Amino acid sequence: MSTFRTNDGVEIYYEVRGEGRPLLMLPGWTCSTKFWKKNVEELAKSCKVITMDLRAHGESEKVLHSHRISRYAMDVRNLLEHLDLQDVTGLGWSMGASIWWSYIELFGEDRLSGLICVDQSPAQYVSPDWQWGQKSCYDVETFIRLCCGIQADPVGSAAGLITGCLHHAPDPEDGAMLAAEANKCPPYARIEIMRDHTNLDWRDFIPHIKLPTLVCVARQSQVFDWHGSAWVGENIPGAKTVFFEDSGHMLFWDEADKFNRLVAEFVGTH
Repeated sequence: MSTFRTNDGVEIYYEVRGEGRPLLMLPGWTCSTKFWKKNVEELAKSCKVITMDLRAHGESEKVLHSHRISRYAMDVRNLLEHLDLQDVTGLGWSMGASIWWSYIELFGEDRLSGLICVDQSPAQYVSPDWQWGQKSCYDVETFIRLCCGIQADPVGSAAGLITGCLHHAPDPEDGAMLAAEANKCPPYARIEIMRDHTNLDWRDFIPHIKLPTLVCVARQSQVFDWHGSAWVGENIPGAKTVFFEDSGHMLFWDEADKFNRLVAEFVGTH
């Protein structure tokens, strides 16, 4: 079990597998390193795969402070410094993509050589000029409903997350494992990071990203309309967008072989 302490003293869990070009994979809201079950072993055959549990997620310290996307981006930077990594491909799924956008906004391309954005809209809330927000948490009222659901039934909320993210139901053992991992994140932390995440709109910044970028879009996602996730690829100069036609939000699970192949190829050339 490997951990390090961030510059504000929080213990963060991480794993390193394989050799070669480094790939740092960030999970989504409430999720952990174990969500990459179908990916790490295969990707580690061709690159150095680094995964981490965000603060209060998974095996990381369950602190109840500083749950903001920008602070999570600083935690990522602290890990890159701790491991002294350069020329890293940063991969972010869902909220993990927003963390990488924040990292690039704050620190530029320092230590990075490429970016992979996996099924994340640039804006969570629906507005007169944006219709492709998050399907179940798209304004203040639905955020409040989400908070109430987490507080009333944190276990059921975690299980519902898994159901909503997959297009194909996992086997019962995997489903239970994923839900248990999501439930490790304390309700307060779940709510506070989602509060920050939902209020951010990255549309002004995304066109300024210059890194070579791969964007993966789930056509069957029940979390985001595919148009919102595809907008990211359309607005990062030179980005390549790939659609996963038979996948929900967890496209790296629904179509793991395709995802692993694309990621390995991208890392190997950037």
